Amino acid sequence: MSEPTPTPLRVLFCIGINQNFFDLPTGHGVKVWEAFSGMMTKLAALPGVKVLGDFDDDQHMVGPSGTWPWTSYILADVVDQQTVAEACNLFRTTPVGEYSLWRYAAIEARIGRALTTPASVSGNGPAKEAGQ
Repeated sequence: MSEPTPTPLRVLFCIGINQNFFDLPTGHGVKVWEAFSGMMTKLAALPGVKVLGDFDDDQHMVGPSGTWPWTSYILADVVDQQTVAEACNLFRTTPVGEYSLWRYAAIEARIGRALTTPASVSGNGPAKEAGQ
């Protein structure tokens, strides 16, 4: 008999673009965007990562974001915390010229679970005793 597959972690990767990006001379940010696109491809290709969607607010938010509200988000199901750490580490290891991506952007991972209705609430759970 096979082992049950563990429930994946639901992870929201919160990404902020920092002041270093905005300090670049006009037209020099393209190297950062190319590196960012490469990082997203690598993140999606990590074993145990299933990207569910992404969200980018760079049209309505101009300037750096070092905390909420972040500039962009990636929602993914991830097999374990080690893989979440590997995804975040891509910001340290993705080159942008002589620097790494983390010079221009920050990442924070929020780890939770998929929001589902508990069986006890949906009526599919154990019968409630009288008076409960």
